[in-house]
Amino acid sequence: MTTPTELPEHREEAATGRRSWLRDRSELGVCALLLALGVIVLTDALTMDVDITQRGPVGPKTVPVVVGIGLLVIAALLAVDVLRGGRGEAEGGEDIDLSEPADWRTVLLLSGIFLGAAALIEPAGFPVAGALLFWGAAFALGSRRVDRDPLIAAVLSLITYVVFDKLLGVPLPGGPLMGVL
Repeated sequence: MTTPTELPEHREEAATGRRSWLRDRSELGVCALLLALGVIVLTDALTMDVDITQRGPVGPKTVPVVVGIGLLVIAALLAVDVLRGGRGEAEGGEDIDLSEPADWRTVLLLSGIFLGAAALIEPAGFPVAGALLFWGAAFALGSRRVDRDPLIAAVLSLITYVVFDKLLGVPLPGGPLMGVL
C-alpha cells in the first residue's frame, strides 16, 4: 500500500512547495556566501604564520579575525531574520524590472574587456590598457559615439595614470608610450 506522499502528484506538489519555499527565501544564498567568506577569512587568519618579532601590540591577525567573526555573525543574524519572514525591500527609486531576464551579452562583454585590459597592463602599459578599458566599457554599455569615446577614454586613462603614478606615488606600468610622451 502506498502513502499519499508516495503518489506521483504528491511528489510533484512537494517538489513545487520546496522550490517555492527556497524562492521566497532566496536571501539565504547571501547568508551562505557570507558564512563561506567568514570561514575562509578566519581559517586564513588563524593559520597565518607570524613571527613574534613582527607583532605589535595588536598583531597582524587581529583585523582578519574581527572581520571573519563579523561575517559569521552577520550571516547568522541575516539567516534568522530571513527564516522569521524578513525580506529585503527594493528601494523606491529602483527602476529594475526583475521579471526581465539578465542581459548576459553586456555582462560577458564587460568581463572580456576587463580581463583583456588586465592582460594588457604589463605589456602595453596602463595608459593604453586603461583607454581600452574605458572605451570598451562605454561600448558595452551602449555608447556608439566613435568620434568622441576614444578621445574621452584616452584622456581619462592619462589623467588616472598621472594621478596615481605621479601624485599618489602608486607605480603603474607606463608601457612603451611613456618614452614617447
